[in-house]
Amino acid sequence: MRFMSNQVIHKTVVVGSLQCNCAILICPKTLEAIIIDPGDEAEKIISHLDPGVTVKYLLHTHAHFDHIGGTAGVKLATHGMICLHQADEMIYKQLPMQGRMFGMEFKDAPPVEKFIEDNEELYFGEQKLEVLHTPGHSPGSVCFRLHGGEERVFSGDTLFRQSVGRSDLWGGDSSLLIRSIKSRLMTLDDELRVYPGHGPATRIGEEKRKNPFLS
Repeated sequence: MRFMSNQVIHKTVVVGSLQCNCAILICPKTLEAIIIDPGDEAEKIISHLDPGVTVKYLLHTHAHFDHIGGTAGVKLATHGMICLHQADEMIYKQLPMQGRMFGMEFKDAPPVEKFIEDNEELYFGEQKLEVLHTPGHSPGSVCFRLHGGEERVFSGDTLFRQSVGRSDLWGGDSSLLIRSIKSRLMTLDDELRVYPGHGPATRIGEEKRKNPFLS
């Protein structure tokens, strides 16, 4: 699936057994790109990169296996810099263990090359993303807000359409998750489009009105 705005090219590639939404964002002027949550099927993700596109960052909303399982293959093909919040580093380093718990096999994930921080601004070409630290699903869960043009937010497994992320895995905290959503996401503009780590897109205003976990 491909979305166009007046400034950014946005492709969503659904990958893996848990149907993770991997997002590819490309600056149309410079063809510099970022990839959010290369969770599996590296070759499938790479096939959506048009000739001339260069990948600057491989960004992760958190370190659960379904969001990092394809990182090694995508890194090998694109040389994008692997980025993660440091609070999820220990989970990231346990990729093989995570896989075994769910009946899957993974090799060690490649090293994190850049630890991203709350409110940090990341640039690719003429585009800007802002990091929003939203712990709760995991200690280092983040969302990425795209600024300029048709703004949008990539919420990982923090916020879904009329649902929220689970909090029963490593370092999860249900109360902290709800606080993060209310303080960092529900304060954004109602019309802001939200692209979760799984499932369909939504809007901030829709979640304010209809999400039963936020009432």
